[in-house]
Amino acid sequence: MSLVRRALPEDAAEVLRLRQVMLDSLAADGSTDWHDASLPVLRARLAEPDGDIGAFVVDHPERPGALAALVVGTVEYRIGRAGNPLGTVGFVFSVATDPGARRRGYARACMDALLEWFRARGVRQVQLTASAEAEPLYVYLGFKPKPDPLLELLL
Repeated sequence: MSLVRRALPEDAAEVLRLRQVMLDSLAADGSTDWHDASLPVLRARLAEPDGDIGAFVVDHPERPGALAALVVGTVEYRIGRAGNPLGTVGFVFSVATDPGARRRGYARACMDALLEWFRARGVRQVQLTASAEAEPLYVYLGFKPKPDPLLELLL
């Protein structure tokens, strides 16, 4: 039996907690003020079984009600091109493991579940941004660095 399961609406607060763990590791400002506004939206998105968000979690083995690991991705549409004529792209945007539950293979198991979820939806191209610490896992899974520059505009 797999330790990995789909995240449920009642997991939303824990999903936000683990997302904050990830953001804090990237030297974010540490603010959690956004959690209250995000929580009801996240609950609603997790309640959509056929939605474009795939969230997979592992329950914490020592802390009932807590999550040990989390992986979240989305399926996006972009106009097709050679190599991806349907234009479906998976994007992994949140991978986190509780500091007390690391080095047990939970993130990898969650990534395997998310990649299978992508495959079931016809996704043949998956993108993510990796920290230096997490990059070896993604390389092991077959991800390759791309030279594409990313520009961002905050509105």
